[in-house]
Amino acid sequence: MQWQRPSGEKPIPPITQPPTAEQPEWCPDVEVVAAAGTWESSADDDPINPRANPYSFMLTITQPLQEKYHPEDVKVWTVPYTAEFRNINAQHEMSYDDSRNQGLERVEAELSDMHSQCPLTDFVLAGFSQGAVLLGDAASKIGNGNGVIPAERVRGVALVADGRREPGVGQVPGVQVAGVGAEITLEPLNLLVQPVVPGATMRGPREGGFGVLDDRVQDICAPDDSICDAPLNAGNAVERAQALAAANGVHAMYATNPNVIPGTTTNQWIVDWASRLIEQS
Repeated sequence: MQWQRPSGEKPIPPITQPPTAEQPEWCPDVEVVAAAGTWESSADDDPINPRANPYSFMLTITQPLQEKYHPEDVKVWTVPYTAEFRNINAQHEMSYDDSRNQGLERVEAELSDMHSQCPLTDFVLAGFSQGAVLLGDAASKIGNGNGVIPAERVRGVALVADGRREPGVGQVPGVQVAGVGAEITLEPLNLLVQPVVPGATMRGPREGGFGVLDDRVQDICAPDDSICDAPLNAGNAVERAQALAAANGVHAMYATNPNVIPGTTTNQWIVDWASRLIEQS
C-alpha cells in the first residue's frame, strides 16, 4: 500500500487531551516512526514494508522491531519521502530543502493523524542523516510546544548523523565528538554553498534545541563523519559543501562501525534502546 497524504481540510487536533481520554482497541501502544537517509527512501514507498532501497540503514532497525513485536501492539512506520540532494553532479534530483520539507510534512501528518485517532499511543522516533535532520526538526517543534502532538506522548528520539547536531544538545550514548553538524558549519557561507548544492539552505542550530525533550533525544555521531562532526570553521566552503553532498566512508558505516558506541553497533544499540522504551510501563 502506498502512502496517501491526508486531506488538507482535516484539522490538526489540539495537543492536549482530557484525563479521561480513551482510544479504540485497534490502536497500538507505541508507534515507531523511522526516517531513512538520502537515497534510501522514495516518495511512493510503502511505509510499513519499505522497498525503495533494500540496503537502507534504517531497515536494520525497523525490521528487527517488526519481527520482535506484533503490529497490533507496535506500529513501525517509515517516512516515504524523496530523500534526494541536488548537487552539481546530480542536477536532476530534488533539492535538499524540498526533500527535507516533504519528509517533515509527511512525518507531521502521520503523527497528527495517529494522535487524533489514538490519543494514548506513544511515539518513538529514529532517523539517519537527512532523516535525522527532519525528525530532529519535528522533535524540536514538539519539545518547544509547537508540534502536532504533545511532548508527553514522545518516549524517545534517536538521531544518527544529524546535520544540525549541536554539542551539549540532547544526550550522547556513545563517543563524544568535538565537531558540529554541517548545517551549522556552513550557515554563514550559504551563498558560497549554493553553486555546489543548489537549494540546500544551511540553517544552523535549532532554536530552542529540543526543549522539554532534551533528555529523551539521543545524539549519535561517528568521529570524522563530515555530516555531523564537521569543524566549527568551514575553511574551504566549496570543499566542505562537496563533502556534504558526497558524505564519506564513515557516514556509510554505522551498521558496522565499532567506534561510535563502545561494545555494540549503532543499529543494535537503537533496537535495544527502542525495545526498552516500548516495554516500559
